[in-house]
Amino acid sequence: MISVWALSVVVATMDDMSRSTGSTRPTLRSFWHDLPREGRLLLSTVVVDALGIGFVLPFGVVYLHEVRDLPLTTVGVLLAVPSAIALALLGPIGSVIDRWGPRRLQIGALAMNLLGSALLAFATTPARAAVAYALFGVGQAVFWPASQSLVAAVIPAGIRQRYYGTNFTVLNLGIGVGGLASGLFVSEAHPWTFQAIYLANAGSFLAPLTVLALPLRHVGNAVVRPAAGGDASDGASPATPSGSYRLVLRDAAFRRFLVVVFFGAFVGYAQFEAGWTAYARTVAQASTQLIGVAFAVNTATIVLLQLVVIQRIEGRRRTRVLMLMSAVWALSWSLMGLAGLVPGSVAGAVLLTGSMGVFALGETFQSPVVPAITNDLAPEHLRGRYNAVGSGVFQVAAVLGPVVAGFLLGHHQRAGFVAVLLAGCAAMIGVLVRLERVIPAAANGLAVAEPEPHLPRVPVDAEPALSCQ
Repeated sequence: MISVWALSVVVATMDDMSRSTGSTRPTLRSFWHDLPREGRLLLSTVVVDALGIGFVLPFGVVYLHEVRDLPLTTVGVLLAVPSAIALALLGPIGSVIDRWGPRRLQIGALAMNLLGSALLAFATTPARAAVAYALFGVGQAVFWPASQSLVAAVIPAGIRQRYYGTNFTVLNLGIGVGGLASGLFVSEAHPWTFQAIYLANAGSFLAPLTVLALPLRHVGNAVVRPAAGGDASDGASPATPSGSYRLVLRDAAFRRFLVVVFFGAFVGYAQFEAGWTAYARTVAQASTQLIGVAFAVNTATIVLLQLVVIQRIEGRRRTRVLMLMSAVWALSWSLMGLAGLVPGSVAGAVLLTGSMGVFALGETFQSPVVPAITNDLAPEHLRGRYNAVGSGVFQVAAVLGPVVAGFLLGHHQRAGFVAVLLAGCAAMIGVLVRLERVIPAAANGLAVAEPEPHLPRVPVDAEPALSCQ
């Protein structure tokens, strides 16, 4: 495929650049060489999908508030709908992934996202927009745990962290190009331009659907049963692995890590689309063109730095990497807050753009580390549930984030909004200090993870026949 060839060229070029620095860490070319064919195919669809996401990502608030004339508080609630729906579905979704494998579930998720984006293009009322975002919620509930589980099933543990980081680079390359293009194209005076980008986003999901349905149809279809044998008394088939969410939540290290996931989502991605954009438009008085440029700066920073960061953090404590991320995000929100003091000015535009660039630096620390910790902590037969619980905590923060942002900014609490974000960054560092005391060395990036165990690390003899719910 052309996209696979293009990726190989990008990897080779970046590898030459990193080699010129004299780094002795694992090279990108060695990563590409070690990557299975299935991993290359997964990466090949990311650019196309990401272009569509980039078309619409910066403009959800603008589209609903300024084009469809919905109140800002209503927009905040609508943007929280996908996370609320996803949160309600993640429990059963994790069990289904562990029973049937992640590939089929991911196909369904992509189909829901396609339908949601197409419907949103014609959503002229809050009710129609809510239905579209509900479809996004179904897709969101399935996609993240399914995709992370599929990657873990395909990619060896020793290169998994690098895969997640490389995937994030390719994703942001597509998002950056898409966001820059749509920023120059859309206009609130011409609603059809917004309809066009949402329909283009819908079409972008066809590429991963095709790859998963055809060349990757042989992977991610079954989950290995624990060596001790499953118990069919819970209604599962004999081939279904035994286990429950109680086993997941008895993992002390994972419980503390979930608190980190919550704070990271609340002060990070929950504010990335909703809070930052709303602040930029209503407080800092930024134009749609400036928002598009700022998002492009964000993604360009990731594309330029992510592959370098992957090499620099290899073999280092992942908890320390996330502490650094928290400090960087605190700086990003501080720059955004300062932009509100000089609204509509050149200085404000520079501060807003800079805040997105700094935020991107924090993202390069987060993207390879968080999914790697989750999947290094998870036994293979519980991986769907581990990823579902992690996604569930993320969705709780994603529900609260836009609502809190909409409420505070809708009531002109500008300083309070920034203060909440800074307090969240400080709290995340405190939780990471505690997590470092209990997390296994391999999951913390200090050693290559051992092959996935056939039995959970937690004792189960007191619960011989736990439900799979």
